[in-house]
Amino acid sequence: MEAFSDPATLARLQFAFTACYHFLFVPLSVGFGLIMAILVGRAAKTGDPHDEALSRFWLKIFTGTFAVGVATGITMEFSFGTNWADYSRFVGDIFGAPLAAEALFAFFLESVFLGVLLFGRTRVSKRFYTVSAWLVWLGSCLSALWIIIANSWMQTPAGYEVVDGRAVLTSFLEAAANHSTLQRYLHTVVALLIMGAFVAIAVGAYYRLKGRSARAADRLLRIGVIVGIVTTVLMLPAAHMQAVEVADNQPSKLAAMEGQYETGPVELSLFGFVDEANQETHSLAIPGGTSFLASFDFSRPYPGLNDIPQDEQPQGVNTIFQTYHLMVALFGVIVIVLILGVLEIKGKLAGKRWPLRIMMFGWIAPIVAIECGWITAEFGRQPWIVWGELKTVDAISQSVDATQLLITLVLFAVIYVVLYAGWLRMTLKTIKAGPEAFLPAGAAGADGAVAAAAQGAAAGDGAHAVETVASAQGAAAAADETTTKEA
Repeated sequence: MEAFSDPATLARLQFAFTACYHFLFVPLSVGFGLIMAILVGRAAKTGDPHDEALSRFWLKIFTGTFAVGVATGITMEFSFGTNWADYSRFVGDIFGAPLAAEALFAFFLESVFLGVLLFGRTRVSKRFYTVSAWLVWLGSCLSALWIIIANSWMQTPAGYEVVDGRAVLTSFLEAAANHSTLQRYLHTVVALLIMGAFVAIAVGAYYRLKGRSARAADRLLRIGVIVGIVTTVLMLPAAHMQAVEVADNQPSKLAAMEGQYETGPVELSLFGFVDEANQETHSLAIPGGTSFLASFDFSRPYPGLNDIPQDEQPQGVNTIFQTYHLMVALFGVIVIVLILGVLEIKGKLAGKRWPLRIMMFGWIAPIVAIECGWITAEFGRQPWIVWGELKTVDAISQSVDATQLLITLVLFAVIYVVLYAGWLRMTLKTIKAGPEAFLPAGAAGADGAVAAAAQGAAAGDGAHAVETVASAQGAAAAADETTTKEA
């Protein structure tokens, strides 16, 4: 229980908890934003009330996710001045610019045009409304860029000099475009877009499994699979660029990722574990595989942990090793889910329910991979909070004691559980009601009955509404089957 009496450990635990929790919603916001923009654009192009209903349905899910993401991100900025005051003093001159830019150029862009999406549907032209949707997504990508700039500077600082114990900005361009910004940004954003695509696939698979919302299920599956394939292919060069950057600029992190203690060519481990006590790694590995991926030379040596000063070695090498390899392994799961999605769309899996169930839960793979990637990056940076300049133990606020940190950690946990429960309830309720709840009451044919019943169910009309939805869905299914046969 010594960890609960150590302010440094508690401060790190509190920030890790809040960051991991916040990072659950960031991938959803950025990923949902692209799907939303595509749906809004399609609705404007076709004028189909079903496409319009689907875009409004997805907008509601995006808005709730965006709101919770903003709320959970604020606590991290406050903790800089409370738990990490010495860190704030050191990086204040550097971090002021990107954090201010994130608020001015990204958050305001998102907020203004999200307001257009929520309240301007009948007040602006379809073209302006569609552009607003794309600008909301662009704003989320810009927000990610400024945060990545700040984080990348901590990993590979540039464009500064230390004056009187503080990092002073000497070149904004060099600081922003430091050695790892581009690679880290591409790797991160592509991962976030994969996440959004997989949620779209999951919702489409859910509707198809339940035998309802056939049009929405088809749209979401197709859009999700297409976006998923494109972004998964883009992940290969993005991840490679990121790995090369780590090999070139953070050798101790690379050594921890592969559990390498002795200097030499770095193995490419498929799976295994690190015995930190005996400084041994037991794994199934390709000799020199990582060296080849980083330099196209199987014999290229890289420093081992034993050749790095003891006080500069990352702690928890096995944790870094496991999270890194789990992230890589989950890429294989992502590919499998996409293959199932393609086969489902082409009708090769007609009548089979197990592929739909897998696709329903396929989103777990990218979100776990994203969290593992973050843990690998941040644990691997230790013991530095600013690489080569400031250690984590030297960045803690001296006036905050362990009791205060423990109390705030518990309070954050309680508040975050409540926030998550509210967001989850809203999201699941929206998905269960379906896009039909957003169809105009006068929609033609059986879909109109589905729309009215769904709206009644969403409003809480009870068992009668549920029965009406079921009967209307049956009528809609029969109508769809008749149309298909006629075609």
